[in-house]
Amino acid sequence: MNGYFRTAMLLAGLTGLFLAVGFMLGGQSGMVIAFGIAVAMNAFAYWNSDKAVLRMYGARQVDANSAPQFYSMVQRLAQRAELPMPKVFIIDNDQPNAFATGRNPENAAVAATTGLLSRLSAEEVAGVMAHELAHIKNRDTLIMTVTATLAGALSMLANFAMFFGGPHSNGENRNNPLGIVGVLLVSILAPIAAMLVQMAISRSREYEADRMGAEISGRPDWLADALEGIQSGAARVPNQQAENNPATAHMFIINPLHGRGMDSLFSTHPRTEERVRRLRAMIMGGSVPPRRPASTPPRRGGSVPDAGGRNPRKGGLPWG
Repeated sequence: MNGYFRTAMLLAGLTGLFLAVGFMLGGQSGMVIAFGIAVAMNAFAYWNSDKAVLRMYGARQVDANSAPQFYSMVQRLAQRAELPMPKVFIIDNDQPNAFATGRNPENAAVAATTGLLSRLSAEEVAGVMAHELAHIKNRDTLIMTVTATLAGALSMLANFAMFFGGPHSNGENRNNPLGIVGVLLVSILAPIAAMLVQMAISRSREYEADRMGAEISGRPDWLADALEGIQSGAARVPNQQAENNPATAHMFIINPLHGRGMDSLFSTHPRTEERVRRLRAMIMGGSVPPRRPASTPPRRGGSVPDAGGRNPRKGGLPWG
């Protein structure tokens, strides 16, 4: 119920933002139009936002034939998590990263970049996908995806403000109660509001997904190692698709953006160092095995071949 309550509150807040922006741009008539747009966007976001985000990143769906190792890994993890098998996607992007989406566990999808599959070991990829399945199990994906879609819509509204809310040739806009001041306010504040909307995703949900993901895989050290590798890779490799759609940044396991100053201010991701510390504390606490089996030493590069044709690691998942 908490997930549905958070989603309802988010939708109500975004609807209020649309109404406020509509009033600032066009008075009462603008507010009515904005209300209609908000209702339509809310309905679209609930039913189609996952598909929109996957299309936005050019994700391609894979199956047991097109990506056998990766698909089998997700399948085994989903079984361990007692979840329906999600749809599996691969994104052609060199930055190592991943996200989950979908309005409920029965209509969920997980997506990983080619950079993640080629740069991380099989164990580390398993740790990441277990984290994403934890988001699905906790029903975080609906609010994450709805936020991405509607926050992006707010940013687009700001871009249109100068065209639809600007003063007429006579220097006045009778429908805009604040005139050019209202247009400027929308242009400046709407993008900030979109970033604040991303913060509706509580950072505690990432900690909870880390914890549950470690339980699903049985190895918090896999996810801890993966987070360190993804953080390093994301800092070096740009993700242009994410830079063009910053409202989706909170969906990824690690912030994909490079504008660090503003990202730190509005980030929904906890500090990677703290996430790693908590995961390693789970090992020290004795809730999981303290080290990897000797037969599966950590190794980066080419661990899951489905994205780039590299050779898979022998034996599949260590616990498979």
